[in-house]
Amino acid sequence: MEGLQAALAVSREEGLPVTPRGAATGLSGGSIPVAGGMVLGLTRMNRILEIDEENLTATAEAGVITIDLFNAVAARGLFYPPDPGSQNVSTLGGNVAENAGGLRGLKYGVTRNYVMALNGLLYDGTEFRTGGKCVKDVAGYSLRDLLVGSEGTLGLITEVTVRLINPPQDKRTLLAYFRDIRTAGEAVSRIIAARIIPATLEIMDRTTINCVEDYAGIGLPRQMAALLLIEVDGHPAVVAEEAAGVRKVLEEARADEIHQAGNADEAARLTAARRTALSAVARVSPTTILEDATVPRNRLAETFAEIERLKEKFQVRVATFGHAGDGNLHPTALTDERNPGEIEKVHAFFDELYEKVLSLCGTVSGEHGIGIAKKDYLLRQLGEGGMGVMRRIKNAFDPENRLNPGKIFNDGSSPSTVRIQRGKHA
Repeated sequence: MEGLQAALAVSREEGLPVTPRGAATGLSGGSIPVAGGMVLGLTRMNRILEIDEENLTATAEAGVITIDLFNAVAARGLFYPPDPGSQNVSTLGGNVAENAGGLRGLKYGVTRNYVMALNGLLYDGTEFRTGGKCVKDVAGYSLRDLLVGSEGTLGLITEVTVRLINPPQDKRTLLAYFRDIRTAGEAVSRIIAARIIPATLEIMDRTTINCVEDYAGIGLPRQMAALLLIEVDGHPAVVAEEAAGVRKVLEEARADEIHQAGNADEAARLTAARRTALSAVARVSPTTILEDATVPRNRLAETFAEIERLKEKFQVRVATFGHAGDGNLHPTALTDERNPGEIEKVHAFFDELYEKVLSLCGTVSGEHGIGIAKKDYLLRQLGEGGMGVMRRIKNAFDPENRLNPGKIFNDGSSPSTVRIQRGKHA
């Protein structure tokens, strides 16, 4: 803490902007120092300070790797559910700053749902603590919730206390293939409408299936238009009932093939294959531009149809995968930023897609944040009024705009070429 305070003191004396950084795995450019100045790396603050089995909490420094926290509490028979795709590399502080999601977000929620307390520093050096171990705490403004997802623009997060739960006793993993991606989207809506909430409900389109198969070689059928990866977990009796219910819905939705993992190893391989989707897709072309559109779950089929229409209209190659169970899709353009004409088509594709997403009451980010990549899109979603309220909050915490400037807001401190550079951060 003393080192961070000293660094902030230097930045104030020199009038430097400050960019907090964890493992820099973010997908919207949040940790890039677009205004120059000082980068404060927090990865050496990597101690798990406490696992409190009586209160079911864990307290860790901001630089702790996500999977290390998961494994440490699992060794005590406890469960920390948030599982961003970068969990083997990303840090807890970065997860909090971006309000990271993950494959288990459908049933268990995102990082915000598990943060109980935060320690940190404001730009002027003021230490703060918000929240605690109390399950119920409504004293004053919920500064904790304001800081979660603030992308380093309000304060430096140095220490996090998270809520833990009991691990599920059992789980089953199913895989369903479809010859039409819109039918797969309809199947997702039907599963939710049947009041079944899987732990995981993931989708991959044909392009993604082929990229993953080239990368991992696990035997996915290349000819299928889409697959759904579904995991139900909980009490054994409930798991058996929900697995049967999911299978029935998939049959009614005309899935082409339905398989159930025969054992834990097979289930782990299937889940690992889904986690490799971005890495597999990113190998295909020089530039990968990944987006993070989210729609109400009953509008998934419509969104898939729009993606297919826009791919044809703009003649762009797009792989779509994501957390279909919570409506969170990652359409990913495979392109080459060295070709200006090709890049402009990709931007036009996403511009029209986000217009459709917003018309469906969707959001421009489900889990990746705004950073430098989505500032224009955020303005479309919130309007000048909503952005104005956010600016007032920013000014109250950081009146000189020194903490991570150029992120979230179009304040003129980031370069005009940011839209072209998005692909570098996928």
